Amino acid sequence: QVQLVESGGGLVQAGGFLRLSCAASRSIFRIYAMGWYRQAPGKQRELVAVISGGGNKNYADSVKGRFTISRDNAKNTVYLQMNSLKPEDTAVYYCNAEISLRAGVRADNYWGQGTQVTVSS
Repeated sequence: QVQLVESGGGLVQAGGFLRLSCAASRSIFRIYAMGWYRQAPGKQRELVAVISGGGNKNYADSVKGRFTISRDNAKNTVYLQMNSLKPEDTAVYYCNAEISLRAGVRADNYWGQGTQVTVSS
C-alpha cells in the first residue's frame, strides 16, 4: 500500500497565502491524475483543482485566478499554491491521486489524511 502525506496547512489572515504539498509515501509505478478537494463544516467535499498525468489543469470556479496546482513527477508530489485566501476557503483540504503500484496493475484511488486550512477575516 501507499499513503499520501500532506503538509502545509495552517492559520492565515484573509489575503494571505499558503502552499499545500502531498507526496506518496514510497516509490510507485505511475501516478495519473492528482487533485485537491476540500470539505468545510456541514458541507460536502468538493473538488478544488486537478492536474492530469499530462499536466492539464482544471479548477473550481471559486478558486480560479487565486489557486495554482502543480506536480513534480520525479518526487511523486502535488502542490497547491493558494493566494488571496478568503474566509470561505476555510476547510479541510484532501489530496487525491490515481496510483498504479506496479506495471500491469490497474490504478486505484488514494486519499490523504487531510490538512486544515483556516482563513481569518
